[in-house]
Amino acid sequence: MEKPPMGRTEPLISNIMWRNLLAQALYQIAVLLTLQFKGESIFGVSEKVKDTLIFNTFVLCQVFNEFNARKLEKKNVFKGLHKNKLFLGIIGITIILQVVMVEFLKKFADTERLDWGQWGACIGIAAASWPIGWVVKCIPVSDKPFKLSKVVGISLQRYKLLLFSFLSL
Repeated sequence: MEKPPMGRTEPLISNIMWRNLLAQALYQIAVLLTLQFKGESIFGVSEKVKDTLIFNTFVLCQVFNEFNARKLEKKNVFKGLHKNKLFLGIIGITIILQVVMVEFLKKFADTERLDWGQWGACIGIAAASWPIGWVVKCIPVSDKPFKLSKVVGISLQRYKLLLFSFLSL
């Protein structure tokens, strides 16, 4: 392990994780909403094909972002990749299952087959997460844990009580 163990009071999600997560989430939300509302006209496809493009792009974005998540602070996400056979196996299985879902299990998965150009567009959109991840890692973040109470002005305990009360309605 590169870092010492974390204490019980340390947050599960560090500021570095928040930075990376927010950047990828904003990118993926922007792309997927664009595909949702303009995908048919951008690609000149039916609604069913558009839905498959959204599904495929979403899954591939997760696959590409797994590389970014391997190294939270390091810009070279491929360093040591060949040593991690389990990671490569999981990535490979995920990609194979995605191809099978889209291309061969159309009734089960409610998908339409995609042509090579559509697959290329999905892969290209998903691959954009690599340069985004690289740029985002240039943004410095504080080592101090993020505190919800400083942002919204209430303690986490009070927030939980309010949330529980709201959900109980």
